[in-house]
Amino acid sequence: MSDQKLPIATRRDTARGLLAALGHRRALAVFAVLTLCAGVGAALVAPWIIGLMVDDIVAGGASMLPFGLALTASIAAGAGLTWTGRVLLARLGQGTIREVREAAFRTALAQPTARIEAAGTGDLVARLSGDVRAVGQVVEEALPAFLSALFSILLSLLGMGLMDWRFALAALVAAPIQVFALRWFLRRSAPVYREHRVVVAERGQRTIEAVRGVDTVRALRAEERHLERIGEASEQAIALEVRATRVRNDFNVFLNGAELVGLSAVLVVGYLLVTGGQIELGAATAASLYFLGLFGPMGAVLFRIDELQDAGASLARLFGVIGMPSPGPREEGDLQSEAAVARRGAIEVDRLGFAHRPDRRDLDAVSLSIAPGERIAIVGASGAGKTTLARVLAGALPVGEGVVRHDGFGIERWHPHDLRDAVVMLSQEPHVFAGTVRDDLALFSDADDERMRAVITQLGAEWILRLPEGLDTEIGEAGHPLTPGKSQHLALVRVALSEASVVILDEATAEAGSADSEALDEASSGAIGDRTGIVIAHRLSQAMTADRILVMSDGQVVQSGTHDDLVTTAGPYAELWKAWTAW
Repeated sequence: MSDQKLPIATRRDTARGLLAALGHRRALAVFAVLTLCAGVGAALVAPWIIGLMVDDIVAGGASMLPFGLALTASIAAGAGLTWTGRVLLARLGQGTIREVREAAFRTALAQPTARIEAAGTGDLVARLSGDVRAVGQVVEEALPAFLSALFSILLSLLGMGLMDWRFALAALVAAPIQVFALRWFLRRSAPVYREHRVVVAERGQRTIEAVRGVDTVRALRAEERHLERIGEASEQAIALEVRATRVRNDFNVFLNGAELVGLSAVLVVGYLLVTGGQIELGAATAASLYFLGLFGPMGAVLFRIDELQDAGASLARLFGVIGMPSPGPREEGDLQSEAAVARRGAIEVDRLGFAHRPDRRDLDAVSLSIAPGERIAIVGASGAGKTTLARVLAGALPVGEGVVRHDGFGIERWHPHDLRDAVVMLSQEPHVFAGTVRDDLALFSDADDERMRAVITQLGAEWILRLPEGLDTEIGEAGHPLTPGKSQHLALVRVALSEASVVILDEATAEAGSADSEALDEASSGAIGDRTGIVIAHRLSQAMTADRILVMSDGQVVQSGTHDDLVTTAGPYAELWKAWTAW
């Protein structure tokens, strides 16, 4: 498992965050709870009516119609109010969980890419999908049932107390057994649920890694090893689920014992009070019905605590993400605000250092200056530090040592949202977002159809307009399939539509076949336009047209100059060019 897992919020922080989210819907929360309580109360009038019917029959009453009508009205009112209360509660819960989910997603997007990668994307995916789904199910089913049962318990005890306080006291005989059972259950089940969530996230991470690298896995014939790793996590999850089931079964034994003790106590008290002439038979009947109706809700409350606890573990994981450091809103007059920074695309780097691991420096005292509108190509062998430099300049990795300035301001002083608007970076594995082509292209700009078509034509991507539905064609995993070259071409159109002043292409056409390479190179140039461009060149043909070429080796810039200057100067670039042209 990763050593840098995403944090999990404490119980106090989780409760505080949940109350804050509910506070935004205070009126709805109060109305939903009151309506649900009224519905439960109306339904619990029925045992009292039945008790009156018994007394009337004993006294020789002739007509049961009034009692029947009252009983029907009680049940109907209880059902209607309870249904309304559950609907309102579901609306409250879904609105709240939507706010929590969006806050978690927003915070996750604000994190440095390296932080998410270090924690493992599987953990984040599990939180934003599995944990959200678990909480949503509880909100729809368990929470309304729990509150209904809780109100039933309180009102049933109140009803028994109104018949005779000794009935309520007899019913409470079962309470010590239930409290002991609940404490026992929570003590044993809580660690199991927490561990189960972690194992499920780890299984998701292993599955994602195997699926993403399926071609490599097959090439290395490592399918069995990856299946074994996923199987190990699955076995752990199954073992934990079995442990949880055993704990729940033992808990049920305690509850059945408590029900036996409580029912016996109420029946004994009822017998003594009726035979002693202290209450009527109808009151004893009503008290017994209240108690019989009590244990269904009591079991529901105790068993729903199981589901609520599971949802609590999921909420703690979501609020753990929400609690991660993230940028606040822009403040007027702050250097981080868009108004304070005139985007020109100037970049200055002074003795930049960075290391993924303590034993190896990926960047070592890199210094360079890029003028607005200048196009730079960075070349070098694999592992020279090209991608690391690009990611630091884009803000995806933190500045380890030295200084990086965008338009005169240190990168750490920029608001992350503004930096992302000012710098756009495209890697060699562009993502095709699910939805229509129009949706994909409009993700990072407000371009209309006319603007989209103009850029598509400018970048030689007319094939987009020839798709079955044109801009309305569904793409992504379940949509119209795109080749790697077309996916990259589409991503370049998206880059061209952005308003960033700096464009960084990290081997963005490396996966293209020979048939696509020339067209994609031209599209790359068109996507950059007159903006500052930094191209991590996979092919030296991309470097030839740059205003300046930087050659990197072992995390340092070892050569700088134009293609014509470097190719005629003894050094690593001339050797690369010789090997390239010979090949």
